[in-house]
Amino acid sequence: MTTIFTLEIQYEQDVVQARQRTREIAEQLGFDAQDQARLATAVSEIARNAFQYARGGTVEFSVAGEPQAFLIQIQDSGSGIPHLEDVLAGRYTSNTGMGLGIMGSRKLMDFFEMESLPGQGTTVVMSKRLSKRTPNFTDLQLQQIRESVMERSPQNPYQEIQRQNQELLRAMAELRKREEELTQLNRELEDTNRGVVALYAELDEKADSLQKANELKTRFLSNMSHEFRTPLNSILSLSRMLLARMDGDLTVEQEKQVTFIQKGASGLSELVNDLLDLAKVEAGKIEVRPSFFEVSDLFATLRGMLRPLLVQDSSVALIVEEPEGIGQIYSDEGKVAQILRNFISNALKFTEQGEVRVTAVQRGHTVTFSVSDTGIGIAPDDVERIFEDFVQIESSLQKQVKGTGLGLPLSHKLTELLGGSISVTSKLGEGSTFTALIPIVYPYATEFPTLLQPMTDGRSETIISLEPTRLPILAVEDHRETLFIYEKHLQESAYQLIATRTLAQARLALQQLQPAAIMLDIMLEGQNGWTFLREIKGDETTRSIPVLVITIIDNEKQALALGANGFLIKPVDRLQLLNKLNTLINQNKPQKILLIDDDPAYRYLVKQLLINTQLSILEAMNGWEGLNLAQREQPTAIVLDLEMPELSGFDVLNQLKSNPVTQSIPVIIYSSAQLDAETQSRLAKKSIAILSKETGSQTATMGYASPFLQNTPGTANAQLQDALIKAGLVLDHSGQSHV
Repeated sequence: MTTIFTLEIQYEQDVVQARQRTREIAEQLGFDAQDQARLATAVSEIARNAFQYARGGTVEFSVAGEPQAFLIQIQDSGSGIPHLEDVLAGRYTSNTGMGLGIMGSRKLMDFFEMESLPGQGTTVVMSKRLSKRTPNFTDLQLQQIRESVMERSPQNPYQEIQRQNQELLRAMAELRKREEELTQLNRELEDTNRGVVALYAELDEKADSLQKANELKTRFLSNMSHEFRTPLNSILSLSRMLLARMDGDLTVEQEKQVTFIQKGASGLSELVNDLLDLAKVEAGKIEVRPSFFEVSDLFATLRGMLRPLLVQDSSVALIVEEPEGIGQIYSDEGKVAQILRNFISNALKFTEQGEVRVTAVQRGHTVTFSVSDTGIGIAPDDVERIFEDFVQIESSLQKQVKGTGLGLPLSHKLTELLGGSISVTSKLGEGSTFTALIPIVYPYATEFPTLLQPMTDGRSETIISLEPTRLPILAVEDHRETLFIYEKHLQESAYQLIATRTLAQARLALQQLQPAAIMLDIMLEGQNGWTFLREIKGDETTRSIPVLVITIIDNEKQALALGANGFLIKPVDRLQLLNKLNTLINQNKPQKILLIDDDPAYRYLVKQLLINTQLSILEAMNGWEGLNLAQREQPTAIVLDLEMPELSGFDVLNQLKSNPVTQSIPVIIYSSAQLDAETQSRLAKKSIAILSKETGSQTATMGYASPFLQNTPGTANAQLQDALIKAGLVLDHSGQSHV
């Protein structure tokens, strides 16, 4: 920072001099006339405050910073400003106008900072950046400006007033000129608006006519489905009968003619089917029938269905990758299959060699289905056009393949119908990738499958499919996707989700079961979650049930004040939710874990991994001892090795699950045995997790052997922690896991 000039304010004329000096220095620093006036006005306002309220002060002019800025510091030793925060916030009203002066000065500067302490005075620092067109000043140039200001004597105060009046007159003239320009512009806009309104009225009339014509066309096509398809099916059936010689032989020429008839009818049937499907979507007559289905099952069906489209000895390979980490989807399986069939058949038509690859990846609340090929590709200008009805792009292969130009438009509309979207990336000569983003839960479903079903009397509902080996968790949540996510989070854990979407369903569920905990969303559409929370905590029969409030707004204090036992803000991840439930359900309960393993080294390893937890660890060196300890001690969870002498881990697991005393204890398989897919699947139904020991390593990074352990591979600590949390254990009192 380089100081240029310092001015003492002792008399009223010094305020005028502060204004003059500000303008002089600003002019030499390259500020234009308007900025000079702004700077001079701001400084004179603050300097006048210093003189009027503190009987004097100092004004220091400097150049500082990078990029450089004109910095002014005004300091006084008065009694301070008692209402500074109100003044700066614009809330303070003063008879002398002090607050207005400060706020006005603040608006004129790029930077403004004010500090005032009772009895110690006030300091104001403000600055304005130099013009970008002005190069940085060197120390020598700033020294020359300083000398120039020192040599120049102050002007007469009356001259300054005259100059200030001239500036005011110029500003008023400029404002008047702009006002006249705005008036003229408003007149022109009014004329333009009248024309635009007339044009819009005409366009609306034309659009209404087109809309009515389109609706008539769509309604006609959607209602004529049967009338179109019946004669075409008759032609196809009759031509097949003739070609099958069911009524006698055909001449060579007759066979050729009937074959042409059959091909023509087949092509027309395909066109009619696509056209009618498209018309039904537009007319709103396509019904979405959502249900749970596995993507792997869908892909298996597509493999078998579409392989016949490949020509024998074709140089194109159809690769349908096995989806990983994707559970069930709640959507219309038939329509998803139809979208993918259109993508794949298009890719096969326009790919001469290479491959067509089908993949699926789950990202958040959607599944991304992709069909990529190594075909001829699409020009950038044509990418948007391919989704228009009947559009077929000119290409070397277009004449060789048949098509209606309706497959992609239909796929686009079906995807939107399912709540998703379509995109395409392509490069000429290299291939294309068509992508459909489908929500894992159909967003427009009026019903969502819960564990409630109507009773035979038709007037009430009952809970179905309760699993005796899992603890029920009642979820009160009106958002379908969130319920679906909760279901996935609790999958393969010690807890079973009881999903309810209304408070009435939740009250009914509480009449029929005692849940281990309640997950409650406060922001229920048209319902008061706070009232329900008060009900639960005010009723003797439900008061002891832990309530975990999960909502999008941070109302933790209010929730805890009304009796909630825990609080989380959406979205919640799996381990966070499970660990919180474990803490609420098992609070003040001693937790024991039983290790059944004949190898003392591995028992020692597990104990070391759990050394920093509050768990009580029991050990059994064989299966018989483990069964006795499990029945007698009732541990919270069991870690079981499969390969043991005398009684194997498989037999121990069977006996644990067949004994009513131990069948509900979660079991974690921890073994070095090589398991085939069938064995893993069988064990997964009876256990919480399957962890494999890495042979020959006592540091033992355990591999994932179970489909629900899909996190980023980590240490044995992280994987065992994951399994224990899913088994219902609390790893420390804070609810955060530090295994």
